[in-house]
Amino acid sequence: MDKLILKIEVEVNPTEDANNVRKAVENVFGNVEFELKLLRRGSLLTVHAEGLESLTKFCNLLRRERIRDAARTVLFKGLRNGTITFYFNKQAAFMGHLSFSEPTGESPLGPVKAEISCDNPKELIHWIAPKTA
Repeated sequence: MDKLILKIEVEVNPTEDANNVRKAVENVFGNVEFELKLLRRGSLLTVHAEGLESLTKFCNLLRRERIRDAARTVLFKGLRNGTITFYFNKQAAFMGHLSFSEPTGESPLGPVKAEISCDNPKELIHWIAPKTA
């Protein structure tokens, strides 16, 4: 993987603690650099990371949770023009678990949006979530 870029966006609602939302993202992607931007209602937490090492904790979590096959399906479904987009539940992530979700309607506080861009996304998906069967 020559050039891999990870972008994460998650809305922090006025009723939420930004540190808890940050912890949810760190539980999935490890120690990443955050930027908090105030919105009219709440704020937006963003992450921009580069390199395969930014996905190490994510890969380990998929293995530990035994959801690599489900992850393959979600990642391939979210593949468009060299970018893999997927969403996950921030409450589950806060508790150290990964639960993929739809962009709207499934997660009461809104999901975390993750985008991974790279030169060969299919190869990356095979690396992240190899077939288990």
